[in-house]
This record gives sequence, C-alpha cells and structure tokens, in this order.
Amino acid sequence: MKKSTRSFVFHFFTISIGFVMLYPILWTLASSLKPESEVFKNAASLIPNALEWGNYVQGWKGFGGITFGSFFLNSGLVTLLVVIGTLFSSSLVAFGFARLDFKFKRVLFICLLGTIMLPTQVTLIPQYVLFHNLGWVNTYNPLTLPAFFGGSAFFIFLMIQFIKGIPRELDEAAVIDGCSTFGIFYRIILPLMKPTLATVAIFSFYWTWDDFMGPLIYLNDPNLFTVSLGLRLFSDPSSVTEWGPLFAMSIVSLLPVFIIFLFFQKYLVEGISTTGLK
Repeated sequence: MKKSTRSFVFHFFTISIGFVMLYPILWTLASSLKPESEVFKNAASLIPNALEWGNYVQGWKGFGGITFGSFFLNSGLVTLLVVIGTLFSSSLVAFGFARLDFKFKRVLFICLLGTIMLPTQVTLIPQYVLFHNLGWVNTYNPLTLPAFFGGSAFFIFLMIQFIKGIPRELDEAAVIDGCSTFGIFYRIILPLMKPTLATVAIFSFYWTWDDFMGPLIYLNDPNLFTVSLGLRLFSDPSSVTEWGPLFAMSIVSLLPVFIIFLFFQKYLVEGISTTGLK
C-alpha cells in the first residue's frame, strides 16, 4: 500500500471516529436552535429548518426569578473552592509520602491506594449522616470543605509519582542552606510541580463542574443549585419538558469546559506525560 493511500485511510478513519464522538454535542447544538416541535420530528438532522435563538433567552431566564446565571455563579464558586482545596491538600500529602519518613507510612499508603478502588456509593450514606449531624446539609460545606482536608487519593498518587522523579540532591542542598521541611516543599518541590498541579487543577475542575450526585444530595434550596441541578429543572416527567431551553443551556454549560481544555491542553498533556519519569 502506497504512503498516500495509507495516509488517506488513516485520516479517513480518524475523522470518522472523531465525528462519531462529537455527534452528540453537535446534535445538542443543533437541537438548541430548533423550535420545540422540530426537535424530535427529524431527530437525526444537524441542520435546523429555522434558527430559534429564543431557546437561549428563555433558558437563561431560569425558574422562579432565579436566572441560569445564578446557577453558573454557584457552580463557579464551588468549583473554585474545590480546585484550590484539592491543590493545597493533595500536594502536601503527596510531599509527605514522597519525601518524609514516619511511622506506619507503608500502611497508610496502602490505605490510600485502597480508597481509589472504593466505590463512591459505599461511603455515600455514612458521609450524609455525618454532614447532617454537623448541620451542613443545604450548604456548600459538604461539597467544598472535604477538598481542603482530605484531597483526592488519585491526585495524591499522581503527585507522589512526580515528586519521586525530582532529585533528592535538591532537598539536601536546600537543607545545607538552612531551609526547613516546609521550606523545601514551598521553595523547591512546589515550583517544580507546575505541570502536575495544572493537570490536577484541570481534572478537578472537570469533575466538580460536571458533578450531579453531590449537589443533588446535599442542596435543597434552588438559590444554591449548581448548573447540573439547574439543567434538571427543565425536565419534568410529570408534565412537559422544555427541550429547546434545556439543550440551549446544556451548550452554555459546556463552554467553560471547552475553554479550559482549549487554553490548558498543553499543560494537561505535559503533566500526564512527565508524571513518573526520572
């Protein structure tokens, strides 16, 4: 097979697979511009017969005087706090496991790895009971505060592998210069962890922004709802679902995800590719 033929076959299948993966998003975008009666009349079509921009206007108005912009701000606040808390706690714990020697270190590390394999549903009820007794239900505390004190086992493991690739000679040189343990972390390790920190920040942003289960369980006040719960308000199985505004706001809610990926893609690839390399 000639080189040009192989190149054509490769690009044909790549573009085809890419189109299949993007089709649901393209369909949602097309449906957000269709009148209500046309959404499922010709469902496979990606070209609206008439552009219905009113879906975006109606969707942004929200419900009961609460605009969709409020849901956006709520999601932004929760996501920002979770990202900051995850970066702070996960990097500290990872530094401790990678650089410090302490009692039961191996046992605690095994427990850390075990939590990665533990399904979220197993701890759901005990966590709810705990937060209910603390009076945190219907607040952002259950969604944000655990990130500052527990971090994420997956992110901690990712950072540990990166820190192990940093030469210990840098730590020894810092100690000779009079640097404390925390000084080594803050002045030496943390600046070198920028690729991994960027990767953790991006993944933490994605997972928090898209989270539906957490806000659904802990939030009851519509004024506190995040984007995921705001989208659910458009769907009412007992009456009529507003498909046009629902698809319109779904597209709007995807914009931060696309923007983050567009501008920080190189940091995401760099952080993953360099983790664990020595």
